[in-house]
Amino acid sequence: MDGTSDFVSIIMAAYNAEKTIELAICSVAMQTCPDWELIVINDCSTDRTAEIVSSLSELDSRIRLIQNQKNSGVSISRKTGMENANGNWIAILDSDDIWEADKLEKELRLAREKNAELVFTGSAFVDENTNLLDWMLHVPQTLSYRQLLKQNLVSNSSVLVKTELYKTFYAVNDNMHEDFAIWLGITGTGRKAYGIDEPLLIYRLAKSSKSSNKLKAAKMNWNTYRYIGLNLLTASFYMGCYTVNGLLKYRHLKQPQTILSTAE
Repeated sequence: MDGTSDFVSIIMAAYNAEKTIELAICSVAMQTCPDWELIVINDCSTDRTAEIVSSLSELDSRIRLIQNQKNSGVSISRKTGMENANGNWIAILDSDDIWEADKLEKELRLAREKNAELVFTGSAFVDENTNLLDWMLHVPQTLSYRQLLKQNLVSNSSVLVKTELYKTFYAVNDNMHEDFAIWLGITGTGRKAYGIDEPLLIYRLAKSSKSSNKLKAAKMNWNTYRYIGLNLLTASFYMGCYTVNGLLKYRHLKQPQTILSTAE
């Protein structure tokens, strides 16, 4: 561990991610901020995921591989990563997503400027073949609890959050959007989430992801509202907001325009 207040623990849960995980890890290794550790939790993959991570960890000692003893799901896997984290900050990166090289540097700078404890960024989008879509998710400078209830603009892989705060509000439940529950828990205390309106996260739209099915995603969103204690009437109101905002968002995500490479 670096020992500075800017040291970041990056948590990556991985299951059968051999096609994408090398690019994801390389985007961490290219960060202009050098004070980080990457904790990869392999959730009993049956492909070459563990082999790829082990090879990369031999090249960079900041990369650690943890093997689950049994397939446990993403929220328990991330909890394992959290429990092994040494940093004052936590960032999440899904094994199929990609960061721009200055992602952590810009988030840490904003955190210092605003005395922020939760920072997030805008997103670009690619399909399963890494074709870049000609649209980005814009985010506001700040998000309050009420604003967040209407639409979760805090993409999990874009976040930088204080470790103690993340631990306090961590949720284990793969039947809801557990990350959404964490951000709602944090902002529910009166804290604001601070946004950087730049696509520092490149989010992969994978058909196999647990949120790719629209009906399933809606049910998970409902479960999140109920988990945080919203009554039926209030949860129904915010589900209406979620549905409208979701339709406006996903109508943009249609045609690929260009192709990214690991060199970009």
